[in-house]
Amino acid sequence: MNTTLQNSLTLLGRLALAALFLPAGLSKIGGFEGTVGYINSVGLPFASLAAVIAILVEVGGGLALITGLFTRSAALVLAAFTAVATLFFHAFWAVPAEQAFMQQLMFYKNVGVIGGLLVLVAHGAGAWALGGKRHQVAA
Repeated sequence: MNTTLQNSLTLLGRLALAALFLPAGLSKIGGFEGTVGYINSVGLPFASLAAVIAILVEVGGGLALITGLFTRSAALVLAAFTAVATLFFHAFWAVPAEQAFMQQLMFYKNVGVIGGLLVLVAHGAGAWALGGKRHQVAA
């Protein structure tokens, strides 16, 4: 594949993934009490701390993906965060039948997001990133 095309697609992929996390983290800041309530609703302990962690991971990880700094580390943390959140907040097997389809859809959407993040972990941010030169692996 043409290097310019590969770098363009990697940048677009990073931005698309960041578009999921950065706005979610920022909305949690403005709706902090609602976020804490939602976390409490699934029975997780230390809901306020969990909300702060979610904000830090989503905002920090989103910015890392946008800039291309620490992309591999950020993508790995975001993948783990997404996996845990998916299990707790999209447990389609444990909801009433009328909610199962939507939760299953969200569950598998998140599985796809995790896959994209793991590709970034494996291949790095690409050359069009602030950290691109540091994270390139010799072929």
